[in-house]
Amino acid sequence: MEKGKSTPVIDIVIPVYKPGNELRTLLERLEKQTIKPSRILLVNTERELFDERVVEGMPDVEVVHIRKEEFDHGGTRRMAAERMQGEFLLFMTQDAVPADDLLLEKLLEPFAQEQVCAAYARQLPADDCSVLERYTRGFNYGPESRVKTAADLPELGIKTFFCSNVCAMYRKSAYDEQGGFVRHTIFNEDMIFAGKLIQAGKAIAYCADARVIHSHNYSSAQQFHRNFDLGVSQAEHPEIFEGLKSEGEGVRMVCQTAGWLCRNGKVWLLPKLVTQSGAKYLGYRLGKNYQKLPEWMIRKCTMNQEYWR
Repeated sequence: MEKGKSTPVIDIVIPVYKPGNELRTLLERLEKQTIKPSRILLVNTERELFDERVVEGMPDVEVVHIRKEEFDHGGTRRMAAERMQGEFLLFMTQDAVPADDLLLEKLLEPFAQEQVCAAYARQLPADDCSVLERYTRGFNYGPESRVKTAADLPELGIKTFFCSNVCAMYRKSAYDEQGGFVRHTIFNEDMIFAGKLIQAGKAIAYCADARVIHSHNYSSAQQFHRNFDLGVSQAEHPEIFEGLKSEGEGVRMVCQTAGWLCRNGKVWLLPKLVTQSGAKYLGYRLGKNYQKLPEWMIRKCTMNQEYWR
């Protein structure tokens, strides 16, 4: 922070479920940030699965409990945001750990531009991250920062709206002005809201210097279910996603990954790449057309059973 400037008020919201050591590590690293958060609210699903020792000795951390059937990707975060009064809202997931003590400071920097109303962090692979997932992280979260506006739609297409609540900060006034996260969504509440910001003439910043450690080693089946729900979320919000194709970006990533594998002597991973990519594409296409599917098939395809009840 520049000398003489007041410290911005940052409120943090973290939905949690069966939290363990990774959440304790996250909270401890948030306490060590160069810019301290004002409040940290944990929205925990299922009280009996919450270990109170995770927040022991942390008086600034508040915990709100909800039932599993009450959880909604958009609605739960929206409820939490309504409790917050800070100038900025930071949403994180329990498995995203700050890579250093500059995360909040770096996320704040692009907000010096009045047009910027959201900023999201770079996601770095964890030590146990698979080779394919490690390359994918680098593809989606590169080393160059960028501010995205509606002027980038011809070049970036749907990636203009990309924003991840794994670690994303929002200007609270703009969040409220745009009506907050959608109340009920299966997935993708961050991109839906980011799309509204872009359509309203605002900007979204990707902050490569704001870094969290976060990755998953999803199986092909898990990739299928996740991308099915992604497709559903886009189909349910044509006001945001209609006319924006995303398949081209997926093809580009597959081609680049295949080339990287060949150049680095990892040809044996090509079949896995093909299998995982096929699962992603099939899940996404089925999700986009979920309204044509019988209910039993939808339940087989989704990763979020509660959404359909």
